[in-house]
Parts: sequence; C-alpha cells; structure tokens
Amino acid sequence: MAKGNHSAFTEFILLGLTDNPDLQAILFCVFLLIYLVTALGNLGLIVLIQISPQLHTPMYFFLCHLAFVDFYGTSAVTPNTLVNSFRKIKSVSFYACATQVCCFIMFSVWELLMLSVMAYDRYVAICNPLLYVVLMPRRLCVQMVTSSYIYGLTVGLIQATATFRMSFCDSNGVNQFYCDDVPLIALACSDTHVKELMLLIIAGFNVFCSLVIVLISYVFIVFAILRIHSAVGRQKAFSTCASHLFSITLYYGTLSFMYLQPKSSHSLDKDKFASVFYAVVIPMLNPLIYSLRNQEVKNALKKIIEKVYSSNR
Repeated sequence: MAKGNHSAFTEFILLGLTDNPDLQAILFCVFLLIYLVTALGNLGLIVLIQISPQLHTPMYFFLCHLAFVDFYGTSAVTPNTLVNSFRKIKSVSFYACATQVCCFIMFSVWELLMLSVMAYDRYVAICNPLLYVVLMPRRLCVQMVTSSYIYGLTVGLIQATATFRMSFCDSNGVNQFYCDDVPLIALACSDTHVKELMLLIIAGFNVFCSLVIVLISYVFIVFAILRIHSAVGRQKAFSTCASHLFSITLYYGTLSFMYLQPKSSHSLDKDKFASVFYAVVIPMLNPLIYSLRNQEVKNALKKIIEKVYSSNR
C-alpha cells in the first residue's frame, strides 16, 4: 500500500484506553493475564485436538481452526498493547498501522466464517447423522476452511488499502489502543464517504450472510431436536450446540455494535471498550466455553493426563 502523498504523517499515536499511569499498570497486568490464558487455552486446544484420535472429526477440525483464528486475532493486538503500556508516546509507523488494520480485519472475517461453517457442521451432524461422514468429508472441510482464509485475506487487503489511501493531515492521534478502521476514518481530512460505504456494505454483507447461514442451520436443528422422542437424546443434541450458540451471541453482538452503524452514531470512547471485549476477551473465552462444556474434550484431556501420569510412574 503505497503512501504517496495521501498523508502528512509518517506515524500515528495510539491514545490507548487511559492516560492514567496507575490505571495503565493495572491494565497491563490484566491484558497480560488474559493473553497468557488465551494463548494457553487456544494453543492447548489445538494440540489436544491434533494428538487425540477421538477428536479427529469435522466438528473438532473446525474448532481447531477457530482456536487458531482466536490466537492469531488477539496476537495482532495484545502484544503491541502490552509494549505500549511502558511507552509515554504510543507511536506506530504508517505501514505498521496499515498492517495491523489488515490483520485485524482478516481476524474479524475469519471468526465470522468459522462460526458459520461450524453452524453448518452442527446442522449436518444433527439433521443427517447417518450421512454425516459422507456429507462432511475431509476434503470438503479443508476447502471450506481454505476458502474462508482466502476470502478474509482479500477483504483485509481491500479495506486496509482503502483506509490508507485517505488523507490524514489534521491529527494523527488514533482514539483506540490499536490501529482500527473506525477511528482512522474519523481522523481523515479527505472525503470518507466511499470508505464509509465500503465498510458498511462489506461488513454488513459478511455479518448478514454468516448470520443467515447460522439462523437457517439452527432453525433446522431446532426442528430436528424437537422430533427426538428421548429427553436424553434431546439434551445431548442441544449440548453440542449450546457452546457454539453462546460464542455466536457474544461475537455477533459486539461486532455489530462496532461496525454496523453510521459514523454520526459512533462514540469512539464506547467503541474502545467494546473492542476490548471482542478483540481480547472473546478469544480467551472461546476455548474455555468449548472445553469446559464439552464432555468429549474433557475426556480426551483426561486420557492424555492419565497417559502422562502412568508413563512417569
């Protein structure tokens, strides 16, 4: 993304969440703890799925990639935030800021697509259990994940390029703790209508399409569960979807709040704290949600622990 004459600045200043030194120290500790839990939870879940044969199913294949996306997404934001906690002036270069915008948009799109793919997977598993292996072969799962990554990369590059082709000549203070589209648009001194329209259309399209896939999948799932005569069977079917539904509610709610509203309705200070939730907290919660509420994951972990314990005796 060539800078050319589009900006009078060679760097941006991240205003962060607060300028209070005492609060910054507290936030550093909180962010560090959350990042460690996020890294341990997501990377641990990836390793557990890879080494446990009983978890080599499409459901856990997608969950493994969701864990990777969560780890990638928070790693695009949190480490730099931790470093900035010790800096009086939280500067970031023009190209580093552009890279972070691109990376975080990619994360947002990937998260949406992974949640959509997982909803479709649950639909096939519950509505067509006898044909599940036939309808969800390994090759199709790989193609779905690969397509999601390629599409997210394309959207990230297009949106970041459009953002950094705008002119920034009045102020370089970004009202956020990382480089993000919305506060950068607020800084632009050139016409932002095209960029705002792109953001609204592309983000709206992604959220709408993924939400339609999720809703249609779960409508069929609900009807399929209601047709199950056994109370135990209904409970088992619902338990496989509960964690996914909770993750969807958290992510779609915060993402819609952040991006699907016009510029005039935005409060950047409120957006900052909302972004903490979906950029930092949700990637930490997902592995906890899927592991603590999933009996198969807990059984696989128990087997690994027992195997390690017995080998050390």
